[in-house]
Amino acid sequence: MEYKISELVAKTKVPKSTILYYIKEGLLPEAKKIKQNVHKYNDEHIELIKYIKYMQESMGSSIIEIKDALKKKNSSFSGSYTMLAPLMKTLSDDSGLEYYKKKDFIEHFALDEKLVEQLLKDTLLLPVNENDFTKKDATIVNLVEHFLEVGMPYSILQEYIKHAKILASLEEEMLESLCTIRDEENFTTLWKIMFDTLFHAKKYIFNRATYKVLFKRAKDEISKS
Repeated sequence: MEYKISELVAKTKVPKSTILYYIKEGLLPEAKKIKQNVHKYNDEHIELIKYIKYMQESMGSSIIEIKDALKKKNSSFSGSYTMLAPLMKTLSDDSGLEYYKKKDFIEHFALDEKLVEQLLKDTLLLPVNENDFTKKDATIVNLVEHFLEVGMPYSILQEYIKHAKILASLEEEMLESLCTIRDEENFTTLWKIMFDTLFHAKKYIFNRATYKVLFKRAKDEISKS
């Protein structure tokens, strides 16, 4: 369908000035010019505006990140992995951190080289790229050192890795399934499922589950005292 700018504003709840800004910045395609001062927009404009708005308001993505993702989108905008591009830094959890090559990383944080190599082998250290280590990686090494210091195996961390890999596979299956059932009617709902599952539901479920277990333990201890 084709829409006037006023209809586009009504359907997306985004001001005309913002829509024109998106077009100027290359986030939206140019409108179809019917005649002087008369332009028509289509369903792609509506879907992209909803996507941009959602990414900004719900995910905190910047215009630059969204613009980069939209440059890489395929013609049907159905690729889940392309849509995730603005949030890959969020997934890596390394946004704003300084990166180090392995040798510099070990020296800068005064780490045991053999332990670092062992944790890489155990896939307990997971740098984003082979030579992109950050302070967060050093935190994991330090944590393992604390386990070893008190003579306790760090098996819980190794179990985290096993379950994380299983969960990652399930998430990949979910993304693939969403792509296979995608159509023009359900697309907005599908990418909201994808984003909210990966970035909201997972944290909520895991943290709440831990809270409930620890809360029950605390209640049991109080009742016995």
